[in-house]
Amino acid sequence: MSGKLEGKIALITGASKGLGRAIAEKFSEEGAKVAINYNSDERSALEVKKKTGGEIFKADVSDREQVHRMAMEIHSKLGKIDILVNNSGIWYLMPFDQYDDSKVRRMIDVNLMGQIYTTLEFLQDLKEKKGKIINIASNAGIGTAARNTTFYSITKAGVIMLTKRLAFDLSEYGIRVNAIAPGWIETDLTIGGKSQDEIRKLEDDFRSKTTLKMIGRPEYVGNVALFLASDDSEYMNGQVIVIDGGRIDNLTHSV
Repeated sequence: MSGKLEGKIALITGASKGLGRAIAEKFSEEGAKVAINYNSDERSALEVKKKTGGEIFKADVSDREQVHRMAMEIHSKLGKIDILVNNSGIWYLMPFDQYDDSKVRRMIDVNLMGQIYTTLEFLQDLKEKKGKIINIASNAGIGTAARNTTFYSITKAGVIMLTKRLAFDLSEYGIRVNAIAPGWIETDLTIGGKSQDEIRKLEDDFRSKTTLKMIGRPEYVGNVALFLASDDSEYMNGQVIVIDGGRIDNLTHSV
């Protein structure tokens, strides 16, 4: 590896599995010290710690007090961060006319407010370090046609606009803010609890909707996150990088 993040300290929220884990592993391979945030799955977080040599920190990002305590622990163990990856996210699929208030509010609290709270808590670090913020959005936030995703899509559209506004507001401090908008990626979130037949059907369905006829893997997102965290993206700010295999119904959308 080329050590693109040598000497950097990176916090990745929701890093015990899926996209967050892939990002933490990629960053550590390139020399970063990683702060591995998790909410409930300590066992998986410890596996990531073992693989990356990082430190684990428990916090529900939708709870600002927990985020504050996590920040104090990170500062004590690792120091001030250079890179923040706002990855924590959840989704509930539901038809619009079957609105579930508790589930919708939970998505808003985790997917959007969690990014706001975490960014606020580490903003002074990022100002001092002229750091990088990488927000994990979704192609759902730019208009992907998928049933029963209205409320989830709204939260991810909010993440995209948060990214663009922060890129403007924080540019005076030398902070770069960009987002990644993945399409369907094969993780515990998308295939957990499903049978092999169900997984094959899902894979066939998503292949049929993309120009590349591929299945998304977490490491694809990790590679792009590394690009945004490194000096390779020095001239980028306020951008949304879509990783969805060339999803056909997104090719005419502008982000």
